Amino acid sequence: MTDKVQPWRGIFTIPQTPFDEQGELDEESLRREVDFCIRAGAHGLVAPVVASEFYVLSDDERRRMTHILVDEARGRLPTIIGVTAPSREQAVAFSREAQEAGADGVIAMPPHVLKASRDGVYAYFKAISDAISLPIFIQNAPPPLGSALPPAFMVQMCREFENVQYIKEETLPTGHSITAILRQAGPEVRGVFGGAAARWMLPELERGAAGFMPACQFTDIYVQIWDLWEAGDRERARTLFNTLLPLINLEGMLSVSLVKEVLVRRGVIASPHVRRPDGAALDEYDICEMERCLEDVAPYFTVTA
Repeated sequence: MTDKVQPWRGIFTIPQTPFDEQGELDEESLRREVDFCIRAGAHGLVAPVVASEFYVLSDDERRRMTHILVDEARGRLPTIIGVTAPSREQAVAFSREAQEAGADGVIAMPPHVLKASRDGVYAYFKAISDAISLPIFIQNAPPPLGSALPPAFMVQMCREFENVQYIKEETLPTGHSITAILRQAGPEVRGVFGGAAARWMLPELERGAAGFMPACQFTDIYVQIWDLWEAGDRERARTLFNTLLPLINLEGMLSVSLVKEVLVRRGVIASPHVRRPDGAALDEYDICEMERCLEDVAPYFTVTA
């Protein structure tokens, strides 16, 4: 599948990196997760990125994830591989691996360990673009992992590097940044996607967002909101979004721990194990609030494990 005809749009959902109780990559759960996302109607897959805990994966685990995602998707929808790395050399290696595996595109933040200067960021994305022939997303995330790039700079890179074509915008206020990008963008910017669990999905759609990259536990609901909006039924889209919003907000506080707990309860992955250095886990109050909110959205689930 390529991006030659129409720009990508829609819900490009992010599978988690599932671990077993010993903390090892659970490949069987990952394959179920990809199948779940596809059956839920996702328009694309994106991993490993921040919501996939890419920052705690070994290089070998990232490569294994790349091949599993591409193999399991089997060309049914675009597969975008996260290639963020501390150096341009590592990012280029991940990008080439993604292309050789059959991915449809890649997504990268600027170097996230030692932050690069503006010239360094420019050279980093140029190196990725020169190394592959796939469409590239610039992921513009806030610190500490991200670098909060100015809209004009990202548009410049889309114009000057053939394969840098999309932007995922997550810096606050996201709506203002999306508007600034689209006002400056020419045809070289093929689309701006929202992130941050699609917390500002509706106002970002009003501003012209091409799609969203949320974690995958509610893919079926995000797709329903998208479809309602596309069909012009804005009120029903807003009602459904507002039903989901408490869980989006809870995810903003509890991060991957909440996402994985929901996926376990939906029968998609076997364990909620995370590798976060702080060992953050849900306590009984978190579980209680999550369960109350899940009761509100469960009627809208369209996929069972």
